[in-house]
Amino acid sequence: MTALDEEGRAGLVIVARAVRTRGLKGELVADLLTDFPERFESVSELWGIGPGGEAKLFELEDFWFQNDRVVFKLAGFDSVETAKALVGYEFGIPEADRVQLSENEFYDWELAGCLVETKEGFPLGSVREVMRTGGVELLVVADDSGLDRLIPMAESIVVLVDIVGKKILIDPPEGLLDL
Repeated sequence: MTALDEEGRAGLVIVARAVRTRGLKGELVADLLTDFPERFESVSELWGIGPGGEAKLFELEDFWFQNDRVVFKLAGFDSVETAKALVGYEFGIPEADRVQLSENEFYDWELAGCLVETKEGFPLGSVREVMRTGGVELLVVADDSGLDRLIPMAESIVVLVDIVGKKILIDPPEGLLDL
């Protein structure tokens, strides 16, 4: 196992979180945190981030899906006792290995922290999270005073997303910012 520094951990995309052991041979049941579970077919190693922030590289021996979760078998973890030490770990892959999205599609983590302002240049705050409602996603934008604004991710409102520059420009309809 190789360690990863803090800067390296920031370059990971978290794809699963271990919630419990399974069976007697050291398997881990993990919640899927990816929209692309097929990605595991081409993965031979996963970075594990422990609850204390420690990061280690693990060899993925095998995986399979069980209901809405994934089961991992990691090299060197061959008993319930050894696997139990990994419950609570998050597992990730390097950002460079993420699934490439279509134009005008973004990962939630890419939007988090982006500064949001109106097309006239009025600053609103930064994206705290992306809220999924079953319809159009909402940007939860927090200003300096702690006030949250919900901005729909509709094309007519969000006119520019600059991931590299960490900036989002919006053209809010009348009354949206008064809510």
